[in-house]
Amino acid sequence: MGSENMKMVRGRRRRIKRKIKKLQKIIPGGQGLNPDSLFVRTADYILLLRLQIHFLQTTLSHSHIP
Repeated sequence: MGSENMKMVRGRRRRIKRKIKKLQKIIPGGQGLNPDSLFVRTADYILLLRLQIHFLQTTLSHSHIP
């Protein structure tokens, strides 16, 4: 592998690590998780947020606030 390719690979890895660190900060319980566990936790968190949105929309549509 040429030195140019190695630089590209290192740069890509750095960007991925930076994004994983950011994700660890915004996902509850994400700090210190390895990427595989972090992605599972992220998917679960997204589903939880969607459920909360659905609940709030349903509650709001059934409320009788004048």
